[in-house]
Amino acid sequence: MKLIVDSGSTKADWIAIDDNGKVMFTTQTLGLNPEILNGDEIIDRLNDRFDILQNKKTATHLFFYGAGCGTERMKSMLSQIFQVYFPNAIIVVEEDTYAAVFATTPKGEKAIVSILGTGSNCSYFDGKVLEQRVQSLGYIVMDDCSGNVFGKSLIRKYYFNKMPKELADIFEKEYDVTPDYVKNKLYKEPNPNAYLATFAKFLIQNKEHEFCRKIIFKEMKSFIKNYIKQFENCKEVPVHFVGSIAFYLKDELAEIFEKYELQLGNVLRRPIDGLIAYHVANS
Repeated sequence: MKLIVDSGSTKADWIAIDDNGKVMFTTQTLGLNPEILNGDEIIDRLNDRFDILQNKKTATHLFFYGAGCGTERMKSMLSQIFQVYFPNAIIVVEEDTYAAVFATTPKGEKAIVSILGTGSNCSYFDGKVLEQRVQSLGYIVMDDCSGNVFGKSLIRKYYFNKMPKELADIFEKEYDVTPDYVKNKLYKEPNPNAYLATFAKFLIQNKEHEFCRKIIFKEMKSFIKNYIKQFENCKEVPVHFVGSIAFYLKDELAEIFEKYELQLGNVLRRPIDGLIAYHVANS
């Protein structure tokens, strides 16, 4: 039994397949980002799902693609945890960008592959090797155009009274924005980046409002300038996306890509289905 996992900071999608690619079970855990979780927290999240717990000794392979796995130190940390938890499995841990590449890019083709979800990422794939020129420093200082950056922008504008009243009234009804609650979420509870990203839903639901459009396109421009345009041939290859932000703002991406003369490629909400096809073909 092979386990394939696509993990962001918010959630992780798990699929178990047999040698023929038949799905044995699917499940979901909370995100397993090693940059923001310790070993005990990761084990607790694994134990919380019965399908994973009861199959930890029968798994022969674990292919884990995750946010926070961009350094050798974090990959090593997770690999050691998984090797103990899945004692009979061959463990492969890669950063989440590889999942995006394998799910969106036909074998051997060149592309720029981006992630826009709770966090953000962008890499160039030459058909064989993945190149990432910007090392992410995490959600506090980077993650342009991500869910958590949208969330930070909204909550700041709300508190600085820069949100139009008609939207602020809706915002207050949908979210607890009392200072104590917000600060507790940000400084006392795990995954503050995922908490901030919950506000992105409000932005997407009201994306036709000029206030929200300005925020969306400001961040998209930032992502293009800081991430996509770092690659000299960015106008010559398709730019693929995975992640909920990209998926729900696909029309806006198409609009701004036309302005910058970029090629919008495949846009997937989740790469997990594409990963099944990849691992069956490359078993």
